[in-house]
Amino acid sequence: MKTLLAVLSVVGAIVVVWYLACIPMNIAGVLTAAERAGAEVSPPEARERRDMSGMALTLRNPTQIGPVWSQDRPRLPAPHQVVIELWDTTVNKKITSKRSLIYHSWITLSATLLGFAIGTGLGILLAVGIVQSRVMDMAVMPWAIVSQTIPIIALAPMIIVVLYSIGVQGLLPKAIISAYLSFFPVVVGMVKGLRSPDQMQMDLMRTYNATDGQRLWKLRLPASMPYLFASLKVGIAASLVGAIVGELPTGAVAGLGARLLAGSYYGQTVQIWSALFAAAIVAALLVALLGVIERALLRRMGQAA
Repeated sequence: MKTLLAVLSVVGAIVVVWYLACIPMNIAGVLTAAERAGAEVSPPEARERRDMSGMALTLRNPTQIGPVWSQDRPRLPAPHQVVIELWDTTVNKKITSKRSLIYHSWITLSATLLGFAIGTGLGILLAVGIVQSRVMDMAVMPWAIVSQTIPIIALAPMIIVVLYSIGVQGLLPKAIISAYLSFFPVVVGMVKGLRSPDQMQMDLMRTYNATDGQRLWKLRLPASMPYLFASLKVGIAASLVGAIVGELPTGAVAGLGARLLAGSYYGQTVQIWSALFAAAIVAALLVALLGVIERALLRRMGQAA
């Protein structure tokens, strides 16, 4: 109950701050609309208002605050506007409709899961190689670190253009971008986990005359599971970001990235925010699902989750 109360308190504070932030962010548009409707605003010249801050305009026009939470195209939509848009584009739309956020979320989710599977598989294999081979550790790990310094927003168009030139289109380019972001957390977490057994445990395996493969399978892999799942939770969220970014340079017509683009093209900020919240909800569900799998697997292995 205390945890629920704490969460509700934080959410309530965020909502209050959000509503207050709408006032200076949207007041300029409200004053412009009021002036066109024949109302008196201060200052009366649009040029003067453009040079003033949102807070100053609010203080000079306190009677115009009401409409800041109900504009059609606000700079910052109010929380209730985002909730209404989410409800309208999920519950009130058919799943197969191109205006349904569930439809767009599924398009992005399919690329996310494929990229996550590719990135996780490569990450685990690379981590095993790094732990088992000192040469690979010194040769590959630095390059894996350097690869993450390249901004994904610059790398994504390059990947798409190269793959398009060899005839690869559709889901795979987005999945590769998604895999690029997800594999590094898996590599780092898995390497840490595989090296987590202490020296006494390793010495005990040697007294049993265990081979490298047996030490890996019987000791290192079970010990690495908590580290692996921690990195998977980071990787799945990064994978979703990669899938969304992969939709931006392709001019995609479906997916959360396409929804963000369409909203930015037509100035539909409510649509943009609803797509962002949909992405956050999808990421939270994926992380929660991994948490359930983690608890079940660790319990089965006799470890505390």
